[in-house]
Amino acid sequence: MDYSLSINWPEFLATYWQKKPVVIRQGFAGFTDPITPDELAGLAMENETDSRLVSQEGDKWQVSHGPFESFDHLGETHWSLLVQAVNHWHAPSAALMAPFRALSDWRMDDLMISFSVPGGGVGPHLDQYDVFIIQGSGRRRWRVGNNVRMEQHCPHPDLLQVKPFEAIIDEVLEPGDIVYIPPGFPHEGYSLENALNYSVGFRAPSGKELLSSFADYMLANELGTHRYSDPDLPLRENPSQVLSSETDRIRQMMTDLINEPATFSQWFGEFISQSRHELDVAPPEPPYQPDEVLEALQQGEPLTRLGGLRVLEYNDTVFINGESLSSAWPDALHALANKPSLGVADFGDALDDPAFLSQLAGLVNCGYWYFGDEEE
Repeated sequence: MDYSLSINWPEFLATYWQKKPVVIRQGFAGFTDPITPDELAGLAMENETDSRLVSQEGDKWQVSHGPFESFDHLGETHWSLLVQAVNHWHAPSAALMAPFRALSDWRMDDLMISFSVPGGGVGPHLDQYDVFIIQGSGRRRWRVGNNVRMEQHCPHPDLLQVKPFEAIIDEVLEPGDIVYIPPGFPHEGYSLENALNYSVGFRAPSGKELLSSFADYMLANELGTHRYSDPDLPLRENPSQVLSSETDRIRQMMTDLINEPATFSQWFGEFISQSRHELDVAPPEPPYQPDEVLEALQQGEPLTRLGGLRVLEYNDTVFINGESLSSAWPDALHALANKPSLGVADFGDALDDPAFLSQLAGLVNCGYWYFGDEEE
C-alpha cells in the first residue's frame, strides 16, 4: 500500500523540526493498518526480533523481553507490546517509512509498532531523537511537555521515566493522526481502547558512539600508527610539568586523524549505513548467476530492496550495510540507493557490463535485493 502524507515539509522543517512538538491531524487520511495485532504478536515470538512487554499495576511497572511464547496470561488493561524494526520483517508496515524519506535516509532509523490495551503505555519519558508517532486503529491520549531539564528515574531496571510534567499538548489521537515530538520533550501516551501505534524514529548518534566507532575503525584498519614526536623539546622549570604546547600537539595528532578526508569518509559511510537491528536476510539457494539476474530483469521481474537495508550515497560512493560499492556506472548505483524497487530501465547500459552485472548478482546473493513483489 502507498501511504500519502499530508505534510508541507519546508514549512514543517522551518517551524517544528527539533523546535517544538505538533499534532498533525489526518496526516494519513483514511489510514489503514498495515499489520494486525495478531501479526505483531507473531513477530514478538520470533528470536530475531527485539520486543518487550510493559505493564503497570498501580505504581508498579513490569518489563519483560521477547521472544514470547504466549500472551494468554495478560489482562484486559494496562499493558503494551512493543516491537522494534518491524520494517525489517513486514513489508506492508515498511511502506509507512517511505513518506518520511524526504527527511533523508541516513537520519531515519526504524519503525517501532506497539499494541496497547486500555490504560497501556510506558509512562512519562524522554527520547533523545526525533519521532513521528502515527495513530493506527483505536484511540490514544498523548501528553507532551516542554523541553525543560527533567530528572529521570527507573521504576523498573529496564524502564527510564520522568516525573509528572505540565502538558503543552494534551490530545486524543484518532486513526491517521500523527504527533511529532523532538528530542528532549517529555511525553506519555495511554490507550483509551485497544490501539496500534507506529513510531518512525530518527537516528541521532552521540559523540561517545561516534568516537568509539571511529576508534574501532582505526584499530581494524591499523591506522593512526604515527607516534608523538617533539624535535623542538623545550626545557621546563619543573620536571613534573606538562606544557600546553605539548597537549596542543597531542590534540592536533588526534584531530588530524579525523580531518583526513579519505579516512573520515570511508569510516562514516560504513558506520552510518549499518543497521542497528538484525535484517531478515535470506540468501537465495541456489545463488543467481549474473546472466540469470539479467534474464529476470529483462523478463520484467522487479528487483526489490530488503526491508531495513541502509543504502546511502556519500562522496560519490554508495555504502550498503557497512560496505562500500564502487562502479563505473554511477547512475546505476544512484538508482540502487534511491529506488526501493528497480526494473531493467533503471540500470541502463550498466547491464551490458559484465563487471557491474557480477556486482549486482553479488548483492542479490547476499539477500540484500530479491526478485518479485514486496514480501508479506
